[in-house]
Amino acid sequence: MIDRIDLHVEVPNISYSDVTSVQAGETSSSIRKRVEQARQRQMVRFPHKTIPVNAWMTTREIRTHCKLSPEGQMLLKQAFENLGLSVRAHHRILKVARTIADLEGVEEILADHVAEAITYRTMDRQFSK
Repeated sequence: MIDRIDLHVEVPNISYSDVTSVQAGETSSSIRKRVEQARQRQMVRFPHKTIPVNAWMTTREIRTHCKLSPEGQMLLKQAFENLGLSVRAHHRILKVARTIADLEGVEEILADHVAEAITYRTMDRQFSK
């Protein structure tokens, strides 16, 4: 069986000065809290599923739960046409964008969420070449 990966993230090398800097980013506990809240949203969204996560959405559930803002819809249409995305890639972008919106605590999927999700797919294309 071949596993499919929804996200590809390039992580640049970090400099020594960045490691030793006192400047703090988001804490692990605040990230954990956002993830737990996103998972709770998904459990409410999919109350009858044994594993209620966005990644397992069916096509029907994608149509129901992945409502895009007009700008998000336009951006996804442009990406679909310009990047030659498959239907599978389109659906994966929607699922990832839904999760990004959940992490931000918003119901509507905005253009920023779509753009971030598209970025993960285009990185996938770069690595496969």
